[in-house]
Amino acid sequence: MLTKNHLIKIKKEGNEALKKIVSNKNDEKIILFVLENLGYLPKDFDDSWVVDLLKSNHKKIRLNAVKTLGKVKNEQHISKLLDIAKNDEVTEIRREAVSSIGRMRSKKAIPALIELLNDYDPKVVTQAIRALLVFKGNEEIDNALKKLIDHENEMIQMVINKEYFAKKYISKDKLKHPQSYDYLKNKVVLGDVRDILKLIPDESFHLTFTSPPYYNARDYSIYPSYKAYLKFLEEVFRLVFDKTKEGRFLIVNTSPVIVPRISRQYASKRYPIPFDIHHFLVEMGWEFIDDIIWVKPEASVKNRNAGFLQHRKPLAYKPNARTEYLMVYRKQTDKLIDWNIRQYDWKTVKESKVKDGYETSNVWNIDPKYDKVHSAVFPVELCKRVIEYYSFKNDLVFDPFAGSGTLGRTALMLGRHFFLTEKEPKYFEYMKSFLKQKPDEIFHTKPTEFLTLDEFKKTIQ
Repeated sequence: MLTKNHLIKIKKEGNEALKKIVSNKNDEKIILFVLENLGYLPKDFDDSWVVDLLKSNHKKIRLNAVKTLGKVKNEQHISKLLDIAKNDEVTEIRREAVSSIGRMRSKKAIPALIELLNDYDPKVVTQAIRALLVFKGNEEIDNALKKLIDHENEMIQMVINKEYFAKKYISKDKLKHPQSYDYLKNKVVLGDVRDILKLIPDESFHLTFTSPPYYNARDYSIYPSYKAYLKFLEEVFRLVFDKTKEGRFLIVNTSPVIVPRISRQYASKRYPIPFDIHHFLVEMGWEFIDDIIWVKPEASVKNRNAGFLQHRKPLAYKPNARTEYLMVYRKQTDKLIDWNIRQYDWKTVKESKVKDGYETSNVWNIDPKYDKVHSAVFPVELCKRVIEYYSFKNDLVFDPFAGSGTLGRTALMLGRHFFLTEKEPKYFEYMKSFLKQKPDEIFHTKPTEFLTLDEFKKTIQ
């Protein structure tokens, strides 16, 4: 039986020994094993037997033969790989052929790669773009690539825009990325969040986690119309965008909400809040990253199934709503996540690492929190996960609709700072019973201050 160690020895014996192993074209398992385990190839590698395998009926053999030719980087094979890229029946093999052409980094491949920019498969085009960008600055290549700004595929548009048309991001952050203003740390401000945010410098927050008020479902969230409600949220999140540091996160906890019917003669109305706010978040510059489903025990939610349980008539089925969404967005930037991480010192990164036992899926089973004062309270466990997964120690986290202040309490517990806003005086007062602490308590952080809008204005430096 052929093993990796045996194959290493055969490679040392030279090309003829390898050819001999694959000479029996009917033994596809051996051929595939050899191709998948060739590893490093010397400059004098004889690839003639690999070229023969491009005609194999076995898809995996063809795929690995194409990969091997990419490692060999023999310019004589450009035409063969181009033919495969254009005509093979397997999409994965076509894409790999383009990748192999690109790995050669050969100017002789430029005409073939430019030709592939017209392919119907966006991923083939993307591979060709990657290969051509090696020669960026070549007038012929730049002109060919710039035309793709009008390509139908949004990923291709994004790449071309970034490479040729994007305005360079100029950060307005006057502090280093990990830093935040002292006068924002551990503050709760009473007032309209829009008025408060307009006083705050751009790029102040590292993370925003919030649950917007539900449309006309609570006594503290009455709006004249659903359109007015969405307009209000759009205004808030546009301001939050400006106040968020480059490449950092916004997590919005929402769910569809039911507005009860007026009487039995009329139907109730269910509004899909998370889906209706998504489009304007993306348009204003938030990049959608993930959707997390918060699942509550069925016994904890309103029973919508009681009537159907009795009559079982089709069309009248209404499931009990056990889920809410945590929609995860990142402030758009050309920089990758690694850039954000590198802004922190090694000690902070180490101390902020998420411990074992973290949630590996996007389905979070967490019991809701009940409160005698506030009817929609964040569970601590929900806040804990979001803060740990999306921020570093000493970061500034923000909740524009603070409610009972769970995010702030959890932030302190996890060694972060918080900034909270709340427009309802009764919740503002309620938070004081949870968030007051002495200066030497809770990680020796700054004591929490509770300020009106006018008082907050006087603290701004």
